[in-house]
Amino acid sequence: MKKLLMAAIVSSLLPVSGFAQEMTIKMGHAASSKHVFHQGLELFGKKVSEKTDGQIKIEVYGDRQLGDDKQLLEGLQIGLIDGALVSSPTLPLVIGAGSFDALQLPFTVSSYEQLSSLLTSDLGDELLATLDSKSIKGLGFVEAGQRHYLSAKSAVTSTADFAGLKTRIVPIPLHKAVWEAIGVNPIGMAYGEVYSALETKTIDGVEINLSSIQTESLYDAAKNVTLTGHYFWPGVIMLSQAVWDKLSDDQKKAMIDAGHETTAEAYALAASQEADTIAFLKENGVTIDELSDLDKMRELTAPVVEKWKSQDPLIAKIADKLASEN
Repeated sequence: MKKLLMAAIVSSLLPVSGFAQEMTIKMGHAASSKHVFHQGLELFGKKVSEKTDGQIKIEVYGDRQLGDDKQLLEGLQIGLIDGALVSSPTLPLVIGAGSFDALQLPFTVSSYEQLSSLLTSDLGDELLATLDSKSIKGLGFVEAGQRHYLSAKSAVTSTADFAGLKTRIVPIPLHKAVWEAIGVNPIGMAYGEVYSALETKTIDGVEINLSSIQTESLYDAAKNVTLTGHYFWPGVIMLSQAVWDKLSDDQKKAMIDAGHETTAEAYALAASQEADTIAFLKENGVTIDELSDLDKMRELTAPVVEKWKSQDPLIAKIADKLASEN
Protein backbone atom coordinates (compact mmCIF):
# COMPACT_ATOMS: atom_id res chain seq x y z
CA MET A 1 0.00 0.00 0.00
CA LYS A 2 2.81 2.39 0.93
CA LYS A 3 4.58 1.62 -2.34
CA LEU A 4 1.42 2.38 -4.31
CA LEU A 5 0.96 5.65 -2.41
CA MET A 6 4.55 6.70 -3.04
CA ALA A 7 4.24 5.83 -6.72
CA ALA A 8 1.12 7.97 -6.97
CA ILE A 9 2.87 10.92 -5.33
CA VAL A 10 5.91 10.66 -7.61
CA SER A 11 3.69 10.31 -10.64
CA SER A 12 1.82 13.49 -9.73
CA LEU A 13 5.08 15.43 -9.76
CA LEU A 14 6.09 14.37 -13.26
CA PRO A 15 5.08 16.19 -16.47
CA VAL A 16 1.96 14.65 -17.94
CA SER A 17 1.33 13.85 -21.56
CA GLY A 18 -1.31 15.80 -23.44
CA PHE A 19 -2.10 19.49 -23.01
CA ALA A 20 -3.62 19.69 -19.55
CA GLN A 21 -1.28 22.42 -18.32
CA GLU A 22 -2.26 25.92 -19.49
CA MET A 23 0.61 28.35 -19.92
CA THR A 24 1.27 31.85 -21.27
CA ILE A 25 4.78 32.39 -22.61
CA LYS A 26 6.06 35.93 -23.14
CA MET A 27 8.51 36.23 -26.05
CA GLY A 28 10.44 39.36 -26.97
CA HIS A 29 12.58 40.63 -29.81
CA ALA A 30 14.66 43.76 -30.43
CA ALA A 31 13.16 44.83 -33.76
CA SER A 32 10.18 47.05 -34.53
CA SER A 33 6.71 45.59 -34.07
CA LYS A 34 6.30 46.26 -37.81
CA HIS A 35 9.31 44.07 -38.63
CA VAL A 36 9.22 40.58 -40.15
CA PHE A 37 10.66 39.25 -36.87
CA HIS A 38 7.42 40.28 -35.16
CA GLN A 39 5.36 38.61 -37.87
CA GLY A 40 7.47 35.48 -37.55
CA LEU A 41 7.00 35.22 -33.79
CA GLU A 42 3.26 35.78 -34.16
CA LEU A 43 3.18 32.97 -36.73
CA PHE A 44 5.05 30.72 -34.30
CA GLY A 45 2.59 31.61 -31.54
CA LYS A 46 -0.38 30.81 -33.74
CA LYS A 47 1.04 27.42 -34.62
CA VAL A 48 1.85 26.61 -30.99
CA SER A 49 -1.71 27.49 -29.95
CA GLU A 50 -3.16 25.30 -32.71
CA LYS A 51 -0.92 22.35 -31.90
CA THR A 52 -1.64 22.49 -28.15
CA ASP A 53 -5.40 23.01 -28.48
CA GLY A 54 -5.02 26.53 -27.12
CA GLN A 55 -3.34 25.42 -23.90
CA ILE A 56 -0.12 27.32 -24.63
CA LYS A 57 -0.42 30.98 -25.59
CA ILE A 58 2.47 33.05 -26.91
CA GLU A 59 2.51 36.80 -26.21
CA VAL A 60 4.87 38.73 -28.51
CA TYR A 61 6.66 41.88 -27.36
CA GLY A 62 8.54 43.90 -29.98
CA ASP A 63 10.27 47.30 -29.94
CA ARG A 64 12.79 46.11 -27.34
CA GLN A 65 10.07 46.09 -24.66
CA LEU A 66 11.72 43.09 -22.97
CA GLY A 67 15.24 44.26 -23.83
CA ASP A 68 17.75 44.28 -26.68
CA ASP A 69 19.32 41.08 -28.02
CA LYS A 70 21.99 40.98 -25.32
CA GLN A 71 19.48 41.51 -22.51
CA LEU A 72 17.13 38.92 -23.97
CA LEU A 73 19.86 36.29 -24.17
CA GLU A 74 21.08 36.95 -20.66
CA GLY A 75 17.50 36.87 -19.38
CA LEU A 76 16.88 33.54 -21.11
CA GLN A 77 19.91 31.97 -19.49
CA ILE A 78 18.83 32.85 -15.96
CA GLY A 79 15.12 32.19 -16.57
CA LEU A 80 14.09 35.83 -16.27
CA ILE A 81 12.83 35.85 -19.88
CA ASP A 82 10.47 33.09 -21.07
CA GLY A 83 11.36 33.18 -24.73
CA ALA A 84 12.82 35.35 -27.46
CA LEU A 85 13.71 35.76 -31.10
CA VAL A 86 17.32 36.95 -31.26
CA SER A 87 19.49 37.80 -34.28
CA SER A 88 21.89 34.90 -34.78
CA PRO A 89 25.11 37.02 -34.88
CA THR A 90 24.64 38.02 -31.24
CA LEU A 91 24.76 34.40 -30.06
CA PRO A 92 28.54 34.00 -30.47
CA LEU A 93 29.07 37.46 -28.94
CA VAL A 94 26.86 37.14 -25.84
CA ILE A 95 26.72 33.44 -24.96
CA GLY A 96 29.65 31.96 -26.87
CA ALA A 97 27.54 29.94 -29.32
CA GLY A 98 30.22 30.20 -31.98
CA SER A 99 28.78 27.71 -34.47
CA PHE A 100 26.08 30.23 -35.39
CA ASP A 101 28.79 32.13 -37.27
CA ALA A 102 28.10 29.56 -40.00
CA LEU A 103 25.00 31.59 -40.92
CA GLN A 104 27.04 34.78 -41.43
CA LEU A 105 29.80 33.59 -43.74
CA PRO A 106 29.73 35.98 -46.71
CA PHE A 107 28.47 34.74 -50.07
CA THR A 108 27.98 31.12 -49.00
CA VAL A 109 24.18 31.10 -49.33
CA SER A 110 22.66 31.56 -52.78
CA SER A 111 18.97 32.03 -51.96
CA TYR A 112 16.26 32.18 -49.32
CA GLU A 113 15.12 28.74 -50.43
CA GLN A 114 18.57 27.22 -49.94
CA LEU A 115 18.94 28.56 -46.41
CA SER A 116 15.39 27.52 -45.49
CA SER A 117 16.13 23.99 -46.69
CA LEU A 118 19.31 23.87 -44.61
CA LEU A 119 17.71 25.20 -41.43
CA THR A 120 14.79 22.77 -41.59
CA SER A 121 17.14 19.81 -42.08
CA ASP A 122 19.08 17.73 -39.56
CA LEU A 123 21.93 20.25 -39.86
CA GLY A 124 19.61 23.01 -38.67
CA ASP A 125 18.60 20.86 -35.70
CA GLU A 126 22.25 20.13 -34.96
CA LEU A 127 22.99 23.85 -34.88
CA LEU A 128 20.04 24.57 -32.56
CA ALA A 129 21.16 21.74 -30.27
CA THR A 130 24.40 23.62 -29.53
CA LEU A 131 22.24 25.93 -27.38
CA ASP A 132 21.33 23.10 -24.99
CA SER A 133 24.53 23.63 -23.01
CA LYS A 134 23.67 27.34 -22.66
CA SER A 135 20.41 26.72 -20.74
CA ILE A 136 18.47 27.68 -23.87
CA LYS A 137 16.24 25.59 -26.13
CA GLY A 138 16.43 26.51 -29.81
CA LEU A 139 13.26 25.86 -31.80
CA GLY A 140 13.50 27.50 -35.21
CA PHE A 141 14.38 30.52 -37.32
CA VAL A 142 12.82 33.66 -38.76
CA GLU A 143 14.63 35.47 -41.58
CA ALA A 144 15.00 39.27 -41.60
CA GLY A 145 16.41 39.38 -45.12
CA GLN A 146 19.66 39.56 -47.03
CA ARG A 147 22.12 42.18 -45.84
CA HIS A 148 23.00 45.13 -48.04
CA TYR A 149 24.74 48.48 -47.51
CA LEU A 150 23.06 51.76 -46.55
CA SER A 151 25.17 54.89 -46.98
CA ALA A 152 24.52 58.34 -45.55
CA LYS A 153 27.21 59.69 -47.87
CA SER A 154 27.40 59.24 -51.63
CA ALA A 155 26.31 56.00 -53.25
CA VAL A 156 28.65 53.00 -53.05
CA THR A 157 28.85 51.54 -56.54
CA SER A 158 32.22 49.74 -56.49
CA THR A 159 34.24 47.88 -53.88
CA ALA A 160 36.78 50.72 -53.87
CA ASP A 161 34.05 53.08 -52.61
CA PHE A 162 33.95 51.20 -49.29
CA ALA A 163 37.48 52.38 -48.40
CA GLY A 164 37.54 54.03 -44.98
CA LEU A 165 33.78 54.37 -44.56
CA LYS A 166 32.80 54.41 -40.88
CA THR A 167 30.43 51.46 -40.89
CA ARG A 168 28.28 50.13 -38.08
CA ILE A 169 28.64 46.40 -37.54
CA VAL A 170 27.61 43.94 -34.86
CA PRO A 171 30.84 43.82 -32.82
CA ILE A 172 31.72 40.16 -33.28
CA PRO A 173 35.10 38.91 -34.57
CA LEU A 174 33.60 37.47 -37.77
CA HIS A 175 31.94 40.71 -38.85
CA LYS A 176 35.02 42.73 -37.93
CA ALA A 177 37.18 40.44 -40.07
CA VAL A 178 34.74 40.54 -43.01
CA TRP A 179 34.41 44.31 -43.09
CA GLU A 180 38.07 45.02 -42.50
CA ALA A 181 38.79 42.78 -45.49
CA ILE A 182 36.37 44.86 -47.56
CA GLY A 183 38.15 48.03 -46.48
CA VAL A 184 35.72 49.93 -44.26
CA ASN A 185 36.38 51.30 -40.78
CA PRO A 186 34.09 48.98 -38.76
CA ILE A 187 32.42 50.44 -35.67
CA GLY A 188 30.63 48.26 -33.14
CA MET A 189 27.34 49.81 -32.10
CA ALA A 190 24.01 48.80 -30.58
CA TYR A 191 21.17 48.39 -33.06
CA GLY A 192 19.03 51.00 -31.31
CA GLU A 193 21.71 53.66 -31.85
CA VAL A 194 21.96 53.33 -35.64
CA TYR A 195 19.38 55.96 -36.61
CA SER A 196 20.91 58.75 -34.53
CA ALA A 197 24.43 57.75 -35.59
CA LEU A 198 23.47 58.05 -39.28
CA GLU A 199 21.62 61.31 -38.66
CA THR A 200 24.54 62.91 -36.80
CA LYS A 201 27.12 61.48 -39.24
CA THR A 202 28.82 59.57 -36.43
CA ILE A 203 28.85 56.74 -38.97
CA ASP A 204 28.88 56.89 -42.76
CA GLY A 205 26.87 53.74 -43.31
CA VAL A 206 25.59 50.44 -42.01
CA GLU A 207 25.37 46.91 -43.38
CA ILE A 208 21.74 46.00 -42.86
CA ASN A 209 18.67 44.27 -44.27
CA LEU A 210 16.05 46.21 -46.22
CA SER A 211 13.25 45.35 -43.79
CA SER A 212 15.09 47.16 -40.99
CA ILE A 213 15.75 50.21 -43.17
CA GLN A 214 11.98 50.41 -43.66
CA THR A 215 10.67 49.58 -40.18
CA GLU A 216 13.30 51.64 -38.30
CA SER A 217 12.76 54.59 -40.73
CA LEU A 218 16.49 54.66 -41.49
CA TYR A 219 15.60 55.96 -44.97
CA ASP A 220 15.01 59.35 -43.32
CA ALA A 221 18.67 59.47 -42.22
CA ALA A 222 20.42 57.86 -45.21
CA LYS A 223 19.39 57.72 -48.85
CA ASN A 224 21.73 55.36 -50.70
CA VAL A 225 21.35 51.57 -50.72
CA THR A 226 23.77 49.23 -52.46
CA LEU A 227 22.42 45.72 -53.06
CA THR A 228 25.24 43.36 -52.10
CA GLY A 229 23.38 40.44 -50.47
CA HIS A 230 26.58 39.48 -48.67
CA TYR A 231 24.85 37.26 -46.10
CA PHE A 232 21.46 36.58 -44.59
CA TRP A 233 20.14 37.50 -41.13
CA PRO A 234 18.31 34.67 -39.34
CA GLY A 235 16.69 35.26 -36.00
CA VAL A 236 16.62 32.26 -33.66
CA ILE A 237 13.40 31.27 -31.83
CA MET A 238 14.33 30.24 -28.29
CA LEU A 239 12.88 29.32 -24.92
CA SER A 240 14.59 29.41 -21.56
CA GLN A 241 15.48 25.99 -20.18
CA ALA A 242 13.32 26.83 -17.16
CA VAL A 243 10.21 27.15 -19.35
CA TRP A 244 11.15 24.15 -21.50
CA ASP A 245 11.42 21.91 -18.43
CA LYS A 246 7.85 22.76 -17.43
CA LEU A 247 6.40 21.37 -20.66
CA SER A 248 5.01 17.89 -21.14
CA ASP A 249 6.45 15.66 -23.85
CA ASP A 250 3.48 16.41 -26.11
CA GLN A 251 3.90 20.14 -25.58
CA LYS A 252 7.61 19.91 -26.38
CA LYS A 253 6.84 18.07 -29.63
CA ALA A 254 4.26 20.73 -30.51
CA MET A 255 6.87 23.44 -29.95
CA ILE A 256 9.47 21.68 -32.11
CA ASP A 257 6.98 21.07 -34.92
CA ALA A 258 5.80 24.69 -34.75
CA GLY A 259 9.42 25.84 -34.98
CA HIS A 260 10.11 23.79 -38.10
CA GLU A 261 6.93 24.96 -39.82
CA THR A 262 7.55 28.58 -38.87
CA THR A 263 11.07 28.44 -40.30
CA ALA A 264 9.86 27.28 -43.70
CA GLU A 265 7.00 29.80 -43.88
CA ALA A 266 9.06 32.70 -42.52
CA TYR A 267 11.70 32.27 -45.22
CA ALA A 268 9.03 32.30 -47.91
CA LEU A 269 7.58 35.45 -46.33
CA ALA A 270 10.94 37.25 -46.23
CA ALA A 271 11.64 36.40 -49.85
CA SER A 272 8.22 37.63 -50.97
CA GLN A 273 8.62 40.99 -49.20
CA GLU A 274 11.96 42.01 -50.73
CA ALA A 275 10.58 43.52 -53.95
CA ASP A 276 7.85 45.42 -52.09
CA THR A 277 10.39 46.82 -49.64
CA ILE A 278 12.62 48.05 -52.48
CA ALA A 279 9.60 49.75 -54.06
CA PHE A 280 8.74 51.40 -50.73
CA LEU A 281 12.27 52.72 -50.28
CA LYS A 282 12.34 54.15 -53.81
CA GLU A 283 9.04 55.91 -53.14
CA ASN A 284 10.67 57.49 -50.08
CA GLY A 285 13.61 58.94 -51.96
CA VAL A 286 16.15 56.15 -51.56
CA THR A 287 18.51 55.43 -54.44
CA ILE A 288 19.03 51.71 -55.09
CA ASP A 289 22.32 50.69 -56.73
CA GLU A 290 24.18 47.47 -57.41
CA LEU A 291 27.88 46.90 -56.87
CA SER A 292 29.67 46.94 -60.22
CA ASP A 293 32.34 44.49 -59.03
CA LEU A 294 30.57 42.17 -56.60
CA ASP A 295 33.03 39.41 -57.48
CA LYS A 296 35.79 41.58 -56.00
CA MET A 297 33.90 41.74 -52.71
CA ARG A 298 33.59 37.95 -52.80
CA GLU A 299 37.32 37.63 -53.47
CA LEU A 300 38.24 39.92 -50.55
CA THR A 301 36.11 38.00 -48.07
CA ALA A 302 36.88 34.44 -49.22
CA PRO A 303 39.92 34.05 -46.89
CA VAL A 304 37.70 34.95 -43.92
CA VAL A 305 35.32 32.14 -44.83
CA GLU A 306 38.18 29.63 -44.94
CA LYS A 307 39.59 30.83 -41.63
CA TRP A 308 36.25 30.42 -39.85
CA LYS A 309 35.69 26.98 -41.37
CA SER A 310 39.01 25.87 -39.91
CA GLN A 311 37.97 26.95 -36.40
CA ASP A 312 34.75 24.96 -35.97
CA PRO A 313 33.80 21.56 -37.44
CA LEU A 314 30.09 22.42 -37.54
CA ILE A 315 30.77 25.68 -39.37
CA ALA A 316 32.82 23.72 -41.92
CA LYS A 317 30.09 21.09 -42.23
CA ILE A 318 27.42 23.71 -42.94
CA ALA A 319 29.61 25.74 -45.30
CA ASP A 320 30.63 22.66 -47.28
CA LYS A 321 27.01 21.54 -47.57
CA LEU A 322 26.04 24.94 -48.98
CA ALA A 323 29.02 24.98 -51.34
CA SER A 324 28.10 21.55 -52.73
CA GLU A 325 24.72 22.93 -53.76
CA ASN A 326 25.95 26.13 -55.41
